[in-house]
Amino acid sequence: MTITATRTASGPRTTQAARRRRRGTKWPLVALLALLSLLTVGPFVAMFIVALSPAGAPTVPLQWPDSLTLDNITRVLSSSGFVTWTVNSLIYALVSVVIILLTSSMAGYAFAKKRFPGREAMFWTFLATMMVPFQATLIPTFVLVNGLSGVDTFWGLIVPTLANSQAVFLMRQFILGLPDELFDAAKVDGASEWRVYWTIVVPLIKPILATLGVFVFLWHWNDFLWPLVVGQSDATRTLTVGLTTLRTEELQLSVLMASAAVSVLPCLLVFFLLQRYLVNSIAMTGLKS
Repeated sequence: MTITATRTASGPRTTQAARRRRRGTKWPLVALLALLSLLTVGPFVAMFIVALSPAGAPTVPLQWPDSLTLDNITRVLSSSGFVTWTVNSLIYALVSVVIILLTSSMAGYAFAKKRFPGREAMFWTFLATMMVPFQATLIPTFVLVNGLSGVDTFWGLIVPTLANSQAVFLMRQFILGLPDELFDAAKVDGASEWRVYWTIVVPLIKPILATLGVFVFLWHWNDFLWPLVVGQSDATRTLTVGLTTLRTEELQLSVLMASAAVSVLPCLLVFFLLQRYLVNSIAMTGLKS
């Protein structure tokens, strides 16, 4: 009895000591992550400070300005060219997101759960295109689009970027983890392939759809090379290309930083709106065997 009481009394103390040791080992990691966060957020903070600085203020925010103003952002938003570029970027990004998510989820479902001749060879051949840099196919793609009169058009801007092998690969890997019993039960009930896809696959892959949607949106919103080649007028010029044309004008750095700050806001908005799905996607990926 004495031995049992001694062990029971020492148990909580041992547990508390172990917890304190674990907390002590976490502090270096927390400090490292905090430092990396400051290094990451620092340039964005500097950009917003310069964008909100009044005319004649120091261009580099070595110190906090005496006053802040929205004049630079107002000047950017009142520019007709900036509004047109922003709308073009939204069309380019949002249309690409919708089509890529639809096509890649269908292809991922077919490669993951359907059986047909040449499936593996087709999948790995398609996946091998990830090894070919876009710069190597830029000229042939432009010649093909130009031959179809797609230069300086929205379809010429969007269509060549829709074949996304990375998206198909991510969808296939996620759908592989779905239980086959669900699809077998749907077949027994006489559900069509479209109904199986729309009522079973799509609801279960919402986390990866949101994650991939964020990635695709950022890829197209920040895309520069292809829009530079295809968009040859303000009617189809995207925001990333349009901002480079401002460098040729004699504008203050605060105005340029204001335009860059406004261009970042849609990316931040998309991330915060879909943050819950991103976390769920990471959690579900970690639980898979």
